[in-house]
Amino acid sequence: MNTSFPVFEKYSYIPIIAGPTASGKSALALEICKTADGELVCADSMQIYKGLDIGTAKDTKEEIGDIPHYMTDIVEPGTNFSVYDYLSAALPVIRDILERGKLPVVCGGTGQYISSLLYGLDYGTGDEDAEIKVTRELTEEYEKNGIEPLYSRLKEIDPEAAANIEPNNTRRVIRALAVYDALGMTFTEKNRRSKASGPEYPFKVFMIDWDREVLYDRINRRVGIMIENGLVEETKMLQSLNVDRTSTCWQAIGYKEMLKYLEGEESLEEAADRIRIGTRHYAKRQLTWLRSMGEDVTPVKPDEPFVNAKKILDLITIK
Repeated sequence: MNTSFPVFEKYSYIPIIAGPTASGKSALALEICKTADGELVCADSMQIYKGLDIGTAKDTKEEIGDIPHYMTDIVEPGTNFSVYDYLSAALPVIRDILERGKLPVVCGGTGQYISSLLYGLDYGTGDEDAEIKVTRELTEEYEKNGIEPLYSRLKEIDPEAAANIEPNNTRRVIRALAVYDALGMTFTEKNRRSKASGPEYPFKVFMIDWDREVLYDRINRRVGIMIENGLVEETKMLQSLNVDRTSTCWQAIGYKEMLKYLEGEESLEEAADRIRIGTRHYAKRQLTWLRSMGEDVTPVKPDEPFVNAKKILDLITIK
């Protein structure tokens, strides 16, 4: 673990601001950046895509202000982007921030990204050619028979991975099976072994912990704002790119629901209701992931961002 930078003379950890969607993570992270001369590093698997702003709830230019913002808008829609890709891109960014004497502040709700930073991952072993070959074969099987047989097989060989992967997340189901077929070990076991080397830097996760009903109300209101701000038009833009419907960017809640509206299968209100329901379910999964990390996650009661920013900085400041 590298703590040789001057920042670690003042702070014992790099904070990761986590929590479910619509919990106010960005506002808190930006406040910490303002208070501690920090720079924000995003940990969101959908905000990496260029042009997908409304549906992924990216911070606006007004919200960001003059605070440097990294790991958003870095790949085109339709591009595959793994946890390894994230870690490979994010760690050099974090190092650059540290070298300039600034505090990196990580913010996001993608559990795998957060875990990869907190625990460390090393995917540098295994037969990549074999994985590519098997992935191609599994993709052909999916195109012929659908995802159900593949997901059923994953539940049999790696129930822990299946519990953390949605059946409609075709790419991740195929990825988990490809690891097993190519390497002879489950996806869960590979992840477990990959953590052996530990994290690159000391991180500490803080989770904004709302009462469930209040959080759900925040989610419902956010969906309405997204539609008012142009979610339908953004979905049309994504549709015009002819991105494969199994691509990760189509898995972001909002686009596939709006697509049903654009194709005449549902009314706008029906699509909006499905977005609200899907987002609430997603928030529940995010909370489950974070809570499963036990003492590695510090809950933070909802409060004004400047209040919680001070609390978090007090916790990581070396006395």
